[in-house]
Amino acid sequence: MSKQHLGHTARKRFGQNFLHDAYIIDQIVSAINPQEGENLVEIGPGLAALTEPVCAQVSKLNVVELDRDLASRLKSHPFIASKLNVIEADALKYDFSQLCDEQNPLRVFGNLPYNISTPLMFHLFSFANKVKDMHFMLQKEVVNRLAAKAGEKNYGRLSVMAQYHCQVVPVLHVPPGAFNPPPKVDSAVVRLLPHEQKPVEVKDEKMLNQACAQAFNQRRKTIRNSLKKLIEEKQLEDLGINPELRAENLSLADYATIANFLSQQES
Repeated sequence: MSKQHLGHTARKRFGQNFLHDAYIIDQIVSAINPQEGENLVEIGPGLAALTEPVCAQVSKLNVVELDRDLASRLKSHPFIASKLNVIEADALKYDFSQLCDEQNPLRVFGNLPYNISTPLMFHLFSFANKVKDMHFMLQKEVVNRLAAKAGEKNYGRLSVMAQYHCQVVPVLHVPPGAFNPPPKVDSAVVRLLPHEQKPVEVKDEKMLNQACAQAFNQRRKTIRNSLKKLIEEKQLEDLGINPELRAENLSLADYATIANFLSQQES
């Protein structure tokens, strides 16, 4: 299938696949349920497949777009340009707190480029306390990882950190044919609802991330070995955690216990 869509050639370096299936678009917009007066932010609006129907329901929308050609198209869009605040920026580096106000938390959505989706998730988690909800189109495998529980094969650092920050709700399966050009993988839409109160108490989020990264970087090893640079076997036992377990066997609460112990050691 052609990489041309609505006069624009999809750019591989930006991971561009343009959504065109009207039914899927309607389902996603219904899931987002945009309301007038909300602080809405779209990441990667592209050719406005979601932007246009959202703008039909609200009078203001912030959009973050890296591709200059697409940003220019949005700024001169014949129907919705006046409703858009077009931010030409890399979402991976953008400070989303610039769009916040205390009364109006962010509602973030987008069809995310699959090549940056995981680091972008981690970047957005740092603003979770300023966000009401997030709706993203992602590779289905990534949605499965976000939602995976301890003991499941998709469970990893992304699962632990996502579930620390948010409730993860898979919403919709999206086949490759809904895009032009079609990706080689299935996609899915996920809803992320930041917790008002975190499910576990963590003294230092960076330490939680470090412990997860260390464990899952060597996920085939027991945590006795994968975490040996951070914590001794006896210390794990004293915390009530079996050193024979592997990274995917530990729950969010287990990682929080380890992270809090490491924070205490540092202080």
